[in-house]
Amino acid sequence: MATLLIVHHTPSPHCQAMFEAVVSGATDPDIEDVRVVRVPALSATASDVLAADGFLLGTPANLGYMSGALKHFFDQVYYPCLDATRGHPFGYWVHGGNDVTGAVRGIESVTTGLGWRRTAEAVTVTGEPDKGDLQRCWELGATVAAGLMG
Repeated sequence: MATLLIVHHTPSPHCQAMFEAVVSGATDPDIEDVRVVRVPALSATASDVLAADGFLLGTPANLGYMSGALKHFFDQVYYPCLDATRGHPFGYWVHGGNDVTGAVRGIESVTTGLGWRRTAEAVTVTGEPDKGDLQRCWELGATVAAGLMG
């Protein structure tokens, strides 16, 4: 059975709604043989990453960058996971008040360095997520999870 690790920082109701939509998509009953593990970014470890076959990452855009929690996650796992996770599939979502450019750039930079392979369009939202945004989050979760099916 494949493992999908969802690493997230969800400090606001908007981030929480997006996270829940991603989880709903990833755990859709039509997706078989994929175990979904959800870990807050400040609690996720290199062991979590090494035990996973794919990743979903979620963060708010804070002061023009990814959250400190997601940055801390990357700082903790980068070198211990660098060689072992090259080529692993991933996707991500970002929520911001008015701009997510720096957060997207940061995530793309770190995941490129790790050699991870983005397998779904990133979901970026500024302001309150609407139904279409939440549907895109659901599709993000479902797409990355389905890609792990045997």
